[in-house]
Amino acid sequence: MAPRLKREKVDLLIDHLWQQGYLTLSRKFGKYLPAPPTISGYEVDSISRYKKKLAIGITVAEEELNDVLFTTRLEAILSYQRQNPINRVTLFLGVPYNSVVKATMLISTLSQETQKQIKIVALPDKK
Repeated sequence: MAPRLKREKVDLLIDHLWQQGYLTLSRKFGKYLPAPPTISGYEVDSISRYKKKLAIGITVAEEELNDVLFTTRLEAILSYQRQNPINRVTLFLGVPYNSVVKATMLISTLSQETQKQIKIVALPDKK
């Protein structure tokens, strides 16, 4: 994915998190905020919080949805627990508008507990 397009997708995901009431702690391509650390060896686009709930934001391209290890990547990121293991981490998955059905079908193959932690955000192709 082109860097400019990737930046626009991250901006749209951050806007969605703000609308949900989340405060951004770190984000990719940020001017004032630091880049998020890798989680379980995978890159993430943002880390946010709402009160005591943590949210991890990832934008994916359609090519990444075709990857065999995509569900493994999601499970590895969701297994990440910060300081307090009682709090669950929510994963906001930004996918292209045309790929929402495919992402939903891939997530439905995961366990029920993991499915509850993933929220799909449809991102438009043009800003």
